[in-house]
Amino acid sequence: MARSLSRKHTPQILSQLRIIGGQWRGRKLQFAPVEGLRPTGDRLRETLFNWLQFDLHGAHCLDLFAGSGALGLEALSRGARSVDFVELNTHAARTLTEQLKFLGAEGALVHNTKAYDFLGSGDKKYDIVFVDPPFADDLWQESLDTLSARLAPGALIYVETPRNTVPSVLTSWYLEKEKGAGRVCMRLYRHAE
Repeated sequence: MARSLSRKHTPQILSQLRIIGGQWRGRKLQFAPVEGLRPTGDRLRETLFNWLQFDLHGAHCLDLFAGSGALGLEALSRGARSVDFVELNTHAARTLTEQLKFLGAEGALVHNTKAYDFLGSGDKKYDIVFVDPPFADDLWQESLDTLSARLAPGALIYVETPRNTVPSVLTSWYLEKEKGAGRVCMRLYRHAE
């Protein structure tokens, strides 16, 4: 009679995502199956990067709640100069680091820390910031309130929320693009200062 494996001995099965544009187009990468982690889907990413196409080349980007790294990886693939990936979950951060090595990605750093701590710990300015935290944790407002000191003049801020969630933003930000898709709302703001 076969004996079932305990959870302890069951291997971690990694999930996959596909890069949809740029130098790594079509490459399938693995990411850690972490609770609450939901990579931005292909169609939403295609829409977002169509919005960003004229601002991305040479940009310094911040993927604030990186998770799988889908947004930051797509940015690097399409010509961003650098991406800082911030991810609190150690397993997800380690898997993302491995995928970046696999791709031979230059200009990418993974920071295994809280988004709030990262924002308060440096002075690097970013041209494009991706804010897509786990929906259940309700971290939009805290991160948006802290973000302004890290934005370059004219920076773009992408915020992905549940459809009925409207975060409060600074008066120096104006909404450039907005689109609902299923239960998700995509918003792209520009920092006017």
